[in-house]
Amino acid sequence: MGVEVVTFGCRLNSFESEVIARKADAAGLTDTIVINSCAVTNEAVAQARQSIRKLKRERPGQRIVVTGCAAQTLGDMFARMPEVDRVLGNEDKLRREAWRATAMALDGGAAAGEKLAVTDIMAVREMAPHLVDGFQGGLPRAFVQVQNGCDHRCTFCIIPFGRGNSRSLAMGAVVDQVRTLVAHGHTEIVLTGVDLTSYGADLPGAPRLGKLVKQILRHIPELRRLRISSIDSVEADSDLLDVIASDGRLMPHLHLSLQSGDDLILKRMKRRHARADAIAFCAEVRRFRPDIALGADLIAGFPTETEAMFSRSLDLVDECGLTFLHVFPYSPRPGTPAARMPQIANSAVKERARRLRAAGEAALQRRLASEIGATREVLIESEAQGRTEHYLPVAITGGTPGEVRRLTMSGHDGLRLTV
Repeated sequence: MGVEVVTFGCRLNSFESEVIARKADAAGLTDTIVINSCAVTNEAVAQARQSIRKLKRERPGQRIVVTGCAAQTLGDMFARMPEVDRVLGNEDKLRREAWRATAMALDGGAAAGEKLAVTDIMAVREMAPHLVDGFQGGLPRAFVQVQNGCDHRCTFCIIPFGRGNSRSLAMGAVVDQVRTLVAHGHTEIVLTGVDLTSYGADLPGAPRLGKLVKQILRHIPELRRLRISSIDSVEADSDLLDVIASDGRLMPHLHLSLQSGDDLILKRMKRRHARADAIAFCAEVRRFRPDIALGADLIAGFPTETEAMFSRSLDLVDECGLTFLHVFPYSPRPGTPAARMPQIANSAVKERARRLRAAGEAALQRRLASEIGATREVLIESEAQGRTEHYLPVAITGGTPGEVRRLTMSGHDGLRLTV
């Protein structure tokens, strides 16, 4: 057996797992499971640890390598796990040389002290292109990493210490990657990054994300559908707003990093926007694309959050017209400023997260109901499901993955639209 990659966390990790599989195979690694971990919450770290133990019990002959953000920030902890054979840093996981060294260490039986192979992520200043021609599993949607790292220091977030400083991939390399994936049959491309709207600040001429999107759409006319993943609305540039308004190949779906609806909590989070900024941005993009679907990340139970402060986050669902919510119960990450702030009782954190999720579910149900009678361009993902331009799931029967079908919505089952 060769290399199997188990992916946790974000879309960025999904892209990087494809790179890992290719680099590790090329390095001659065999009989190995790679855990590409996430560190965004305590729960994400716990899930990785549980998966490691389970995999070792079920497949004792396989070696286990842990990489990703949790490996970068908590390398010593993973190295102490008897089930783990190697811990590889977040930048090293993308280098063939690091996988060659890993293969040699595993074949030679690395001692406990040699398990840890994590370098200084903060020393990384450039982003190397990694050309991927397809994604495993045959999904018609593919992810393209255009940016990595983050220069901001939100008080709750450990990810800059797992990813390093912000760095961007040159526009020409991005266009080449997208063109390659389209040529290999991918109908929809999703641009991903840690802090996507900071794209280009480190490149010559400092191009912005909007310019990159325009270049992709201009130079790859055969691309049917383009999406952008989570953005920081306060950094959205005029070119991005222009292309949202003017090019139908950019899908009418944005996911926003909002985190809270209360101004004081936003300041304590060290966010760069106020509540009014979020509401104004959502109104502006809806003016350009009235049918746009908006999602958001929201944190429940941030330190010092009162019930009144939380209610302003709850109200944001309606005031911003959100359809999709990613709700995170606040999780103190060691080494972050928020972990030293006065904490909310865990029971209150869970209850607020439950209420936010309920509000998100109600918003989704309203959106599903509003789609009845609408005709949408549905990307077929499998024989049983597709997705509209707005990323709403559609139950279907038959169809070829990658095909785009024009379908009229007749109803919904509470989870998906039906035709």
